[in-house]
Amino acid sequence: MNNPFRKDLVSRSQPEACTVVIFGATGDLTHRKLIPALYNLQLEGALPAGVKIVGFARREKTDQQFRNGLEEINRKVSRSGHDDEVWADFAQKIHYHQSEFQDADGYKRLAESLEEIDQERGGKGNRLFYIASAPSFFDDVLESLKDAGLNSCRAGCWSRVIVEKPFGIDLPSAQHLNEVVNKTFQEKDTYRIDHYLGKETAQNIMVLRFANAIFEPLWNNNYIDHIQITCAENLGMEGGRGGYYDKAGALRDMVQNHLLQLLSLVAMEPPTDLTADGVRDEKVKVLRSLRQWDTPELVAENVVRAQYTEGHVDGEKCVGYCQEDRVDPDSKTEAYVALRIMIDTWRWSGVPFFVRMGKQLPKKATEISVHFKEPPTVLFNALSGGVPGGNVLVIRIQPDEGISLRMVSKIPGARLRLEPVKMDFHYSTSFGKGSPEAYERLLLDSMAGDATLFARRDEVEEAWKFIDHIESAWHESSNPPPVADYVAGTWGPKEADDLLAEGGRKWRRL
Repeated sequence: MNNPFRKDLVSRSQPEACTVVIFGATGDLTHRKLIPALYNLQLEGALPAGVKIVGFARREKTDQQFRNGLEEINRKVSRSGHDDEVWADFAQKIHYHQSEFQDADGYKRLAESLEEIDQERGGKGNRLFYIASAPSFFDDVLESLKDAGLNSCRAGCWSRVIVEKPFGIDLPSAQHLNEVVNKTFQEKDTYRIDHYLGKETAQNIMVLRFANAIFEPLWNNNYIDHIQITCAENLGMEGGRGGYYDKAGALRDMVQNHLLQLLSLVAMEPPTDLTADGVRDEKVKVLRSLRQWDTPELVAENVVRAQYTEGHVDGEKCVGYCQEDRVDPDSKTEAYVALRIMIDTWRWSGVPFFVRMGKQLPKKATEISVHFKEPPTVLFNALSGGVPGGNVLVIRIQPDEGISLRMVSKIPGARLRLEPVKMDFHYSTSFGKGSPEAYERLLLDSMAGDATLFARRDEVEEAWKFIDHIESAWHESSNPPPVADYVAGTWGPKEADDLLAEGGRKWRRL
């Protein structure tokens, strides 16, 4: 029966027409993610009428040159293919604005262009500023928007900003950036984007837990032995990425944002409602409850960092991490990291969360696996081999989005033989279509003013507090934990296996 008092569960604001201004419009993110996402929304009739797109970048281009470059990439990467007629209409929404990020006159001209667009749209002055530039320009863009008065809006309209990761490189830089943002836009108008939260399976975690009575009563330390979160990549430092990655590393690049966000969704308590702050209040409680590995000894005991050495991935020979282009030959930066994380709450007391992320692993996949405790096996002790493992619930984030549950069953026949079997749910087969790209959902949410799937200021800072202790032990300690190694194309270093072996556990084979 529907609850008439819980309107927040069904009442969602609708996306509104606006002008989307993309800073860093000639970059890869704009070409491969943002424009294809907006195009697919147009193709499916989900993009609000009246939306305009203004690309802001430093290179000299005409509107048509900018559109042609976007079309070329869209033909290759659009998840729904490329329709010439739809693109022709969509392209007319796109304009280009050339300016340096620090040029005050460039922002003055931008304000004039936006005013003209508003007049064409009947005076509706909604603006969505998307900072897709390099992080070193975040301050410049935000402060210039404020100086030009573009952070404010006329009555009845809104002005919002989306900030891409990385949101800082440590706690002090994140706090500084938060201060700059909050001096420019209110927190309710600030959208710190983490595209993992836009993935359909990540959004489904709360539904899986709280809408199914068979799971939530078991979602605690009475029934769960441990939880694993894995992000595996089968690539190295292609595309000149080595220069950035060697400064960031796996811990900062993936764990601080994407994987801790997934962990908080898995571990959070039921929110009081589905409003943005209702959900984010519970997520931040998880991050505040992380046991801090705040000494080199605790880091050495609970965290493993490693680099890949020369090997083969997908049949192709690849060099070791320190031989990659733009990587310091003496680098200590981790291309792989594995952590044991403890959450000091009533629900999760004693349950370890094992998180790993690595480059040049055998396949590309991100998943969460919930490993339930094994039942008493006294009935089956006499069987050869005993009971073949416990129940495992797997939530596949990418690429094959879906959910599976492993259980033990009897093999047909006269003999009593047990074997694990799997119940499997795939989004594409169950619903007859593939999931939308994460950026499609997140862009629509920002146009609707729904910040549920975006990180709040305190979430970002609490995550950095946890990460900074580990980084300090690695880079500031007189006796830092060693850097392990593993052959490219394998599943990581032996030290990461040992992290689980202490409790008689193993990493789940993807």
